[in-house]
Amino acid sequence: MKILVTGAAGFIGSHVALELLNAGYEVICIDNFVNAVQDADGNAASLKRVEKLSAKRAPFQFCDLCNNADLEEVFRKKKLYAVIHLAAIKGVGDSTERPLEYYRNNLIGSINLICLCKKYNVKNFIFSSSSTVYGVGEAFPLKETSRTGCSITNPYAQTKYTTEKILIDTANVEKDWNVIILRYFNPIGAHPSRLLGEDPRGVPLNLAPYVSQVAIGKFPYLRVFGDTYNTPDGTAIRDFLHIVDLAQGHVAALDRIRKEGSIGCEIYNLGTGRGRSILEVVESFQKVSGKEIKLQMCEMRPGDVERLYCDTSLAKKKLGWECKLDLDDMCRDMWNFQMKNPNGYRSKEANDG
Repeated sequence: MKILVTGAAGFIGSHVALELLNAGYEVICIDNFVNAVQDADGNAASLKRVEKLSAKRAPFQFCDLCNNADLEEVFRKKKLYAVIHLAAIKGVGDSTERPLEYYRNNLIGSINLICLCKKYNVKNFIFSSSSTVYGVGEAFPLKETSRTGCSITNPYAQTKYTTEKILIDTANVEKDWNVIILRYFNPIGAHPSRLLGEDPRGVPLNLAPYVSQVAIGKFPYLRVFGDTYNTPDGTAIRDFLHIVDLAQGHVAALDRIRKEGSIGCEIYNLGTGRGRSILEVVESFQKVSGKEIKLQMCEMRPGDVERLYCDTSLAKKKLGWECKLDLDDMCRDMWNFQMKNPNGYRSKEANDG
């Protein structure tokens, strides 16, 4: 079964591609390198490592979802069983400064993809959504039935919410479609092999690579955005989960579609079900790495919310999925990746793979 993975060269995409290959699926990988590293030969550095770990091919093609002609070539050449749509530009604060870029990339790209699925009769679709669709949240832990869209605080979240609505409306009309929307909470960590991890460009927008790059000496301190939230230590609370657990959630979703045959549209939270503060993550990282992380307390970022954590019981019941790895595992694995790959996929060791 051929599975098209968009955004396959990125942090989440490379881990998802690996887990799919390990589960016996065939992957077709596309990316435009906005959030990923391109090697000297024009290939995806992360996917070379996926092939090494899986001992299977992960064929890659450069493709921007906003270029409909190039995207259609992928559909024309391959008989696809399903699409796993991960590609998006991501950054809560960044999206408040570049809203048009987010709307153009995330929405036009998604619409192009969904339209081509209809044209080429690809009826199975898994979408990478986000906990940010819940906005500020009303009652915790958040359930899939909690209100969405009403208190969204940033354009990035709005693009995820809008794409959800497009898929829900499409599945209501296309009765033979199977759509699973996965609302991610906060994936961190790296593959335990130390070969796959998060390799951002410039100053990281996400907490985990920022912490590990401070530890290795790339940055003098970690900027903590907000220490006056109404939380036990004043910093924001998030539901952090291991990237490997998250990637395995996609396999569970695909397995459900394959086994059930007709599900309509389903939505699942993917998280641990436990909220951890920013300072708790720093404390765990210091423990497993033995490194002191210096902090600089800053003002809250536009678009950030105080807390987000979820109820994961539906995913456990319907997908048979739950997180197996804890916060120390997440921090240990991301530190091990950083030590082995001080310059990420751009380092000689990474390129030699």
